[in-house]
Amino acid sequence: MLIRSLSARLLVLTIFFVMLAEVLIFVPSVARFRLSYLEEHLDDGYLASLAVAASPSRRVDDALAKLLLSNAGAHAVMLHRPDGMVYMLDSPQAPQPDVTFNLGGGNVWLWIERSFETLFSSGNRVMRVIGPAMGEPGATVEIMIDEVPLRHAMWAFGERILELSIIISLSTAALVFLTLQWLLVRPLRRFTASMIEFRDNPEDASRRLVPSGRRDEIGQAEQELAVLQETVRQALAQQGRLAALGTAVTKINHDLRSILATARLVTDGLADSAAPEVRRVAPRLVEAIDRAVALCTRTLDFSRDGAPPFSLSYFPLAPLIAEIGPAVATGDGDTSVEAIVPPDLMVSTDRDQLYRALLNLVQNAVQAGALHVRVTASEAEELIAIEIADDGPGLPPRARDNLFKPFFGSARPGGTGLGLAIARELMRARGGDLVLIETSGEGTVFRLTLPVMAETGRALSRASG
Repeated sequence: MLIRSLSARLLVLTIFFVMLAEVLIFVPSVARFRLSYLEEHLDDGYLASLAVAASPSRRVDDALAKLLLSNAGAHAVMLHRPDGMVYMLDSPQAPQPDVTFNLGGGNVWLWIERSFETLFSSGNRVMRVIGPAMGEPGATVEIMIDEVPLRHAMWAFGERILELSIIISLSTAALVFLTLQWLLVRPLRRFTASMIEFRDNPEDASRRLVPSGRRDEIGQAEQELAVLQETVRQALAQQGRLAALGTAVTKINHDLRSILATARLVTDGLADSAAPEVRRVAPRLVEAIDRAVALCTRTLDFSRDGAPPFSLSYFPLAPLIAEIGPAVATGDGDTSVEAIVPPDLMVSTDRDQLYRALLNLVQNAVQAGALHVRVTASEAEELIAIEIADDGPGLPPRARDNLFKPFFGSARPGGTGLGLAIARELMRARGGDLVLIETSGEGTVFRLTLPVMAETGRALSRASG
């Protein structure tokens, strides 16, 4: 479980990357160490050759030669001066060189390659090393040395580098770990704890995160989270009040519908009254009661929790639109509903809900004063688009600004504004939408869209068949 925490992962990654950086540094460092080792032995060989140059006979006895070669760590030393003089110091059993290295040439990659050859080779090669003499321009020094001491020195250097790398990586990782723990992990844990507490009881105001006052990104995130929690808490409280109000409205509407139903029956009897004045006002009273019943019905529909029941079916669209004209007929013959729908256009949705949404749009147009309503339908880009266009006076500014808001979007006196809100809710619940395309003094156009579900529709059609 520890490795799953953010802090543990940061610690492991820090150690890994520091060690990787040390490995990248180790390779050129070993090459540089090998070059320095050879240069030091060249300098020691040069100093040993000076003893020969200082001797009047240009020779030294065997004991001194052995001591000088031992101090230089070489089998033989040769000094070449610019004037052509050569001073040599060697042992009687000097071996033949196996490989020659010239320190005056090459590049970084060549020295790295030769370093790895020395590190991972086996056996002891005799190396002939040539390089410039220390402090004597133009002079050249040659030495013959064994490779085994160089290899041992390089491995010892590598071990020291490894130990130092481990110490640096652990120290760096610890510092980075503590820093990130303080700057990031602790605030994130505080965020998490606050969100868990808020999830358990979002309406409790005491569980709101208190910002620490930091001025960096963490501090900004704390402030935003605190604002978000407070906004959600207020929204939940508001929803709770609205839910209680909705329950009360539902109960009142239920009782009011019963009262209005009784009043409707009594009003129907007044239409047959012998008094002319009573018969004259009875239709108005019946109309007022019908409007009140319709208001109660729409309010109940809107306050219902969740989307209305959905019954999926696959059916042609043209017959459904043909039923709308007679349903909105006013009786004076002035209003006409024109349907321009391909006869083979099929839709897969709830037939009653779609009929209800279209009927509401056409009724609104007729009640607003439209004399001609045109309903067109087409299929394009995996959507079925149905447009309802009328020649009415258009929507007033107040209605356009609050078009789909319940109780605010009505364009006519006495309207509730629930019709369009319910119609859009029905369409969006099925993956479609209802939008206002345009409105002006020459008319209004609404567009209703539905997703194409051909495979589902054909399956329903075969099942019903």
